[in-house]
Amino acid sequence: MAKRLAGKTAVVTAAGQGIGRAIAEAFVAEGAKVWATDVDVQKLADLKRVKRRKLDVMKTRAVETFAEKVGPIDILANVAGFVHHGSVLDCDEAAWDFSFDLNVKSMHRTIRAFLPGMLETGGGSIINLSSGASSLKATANRYVYGATKAAVIGLTKSVAMDFIRDGVRCNAICPGTVRSPSWEDRVEALGEEVGGKDKALEMFVARQPMGRVGTAEEIAALAVYLAGDESAFTTGVAIPIDGGWTL
Repeated sequence: MAKRLAGKTAVVTAAGQGIGRAIAEAFVAEGAKVWATDVDVQKLADLKRVKRRKLDVMKTRAVETFAEKVGPIDILANVAGFVHHGSVLDCDEAAWDFSFDLNVKSMHRTIRAFLPGMLETGGGSIINLSSGASSLKATANRYVYGATKAAVIGLTKSVAMDFIRDGVRCNAICPGTVRSPSWEDRVEALGEEVGGKDKALEMFVARQPMGRVGTAEEIAALAVYLAGDESAFTTGVAIPIDGGWTL
């Protein structure tokens, strides 16, 4: 293996399952020293060759304390997020505030905490998980989720622009539908409405141009590229990885 991230230190949020776990594992496989974090530390128990830490990215002081403990890093992967289902009529102020706090403000917290160390050491790569359901594409019943993920793209571009001469790159990954525990939960929920999990799965797959959903490992492969030196000329972009869903 090329060990494309050898000598680099990375922090990954929401590393307990799904895309976050796949990214943490891929970073380790490529030689990085990885701090794997999750609000549920038990989900990290079987991750190998990582430093495991409980981290609630919705708590500013917890993020700041963690960053002080870790010190300067080379890679920050912001993965934590939540998918709210419904239109504006289904989204009260509590749901709006929670979604923006977890999906957007958490990235504000981690970037503010870790960016100074990147600037001190001469650079780094920040990778934010956005979505195809954002400013890229309108999606039914993803009202506040789409708004938060559009905000992530704006945040990403702003950070990239402000620190473009300082060696810090910031990019967003915009997945389509990806097989993960949270996606499985959504399939189960839809199945209760449409007459079974198999029917719900057919509906999810039918709207995919490639005829399948993606895998967390496919998203992680893009994260490895953005984390490493191969992407040194890439910053401020929102990259769809969605099997053609946003075409």
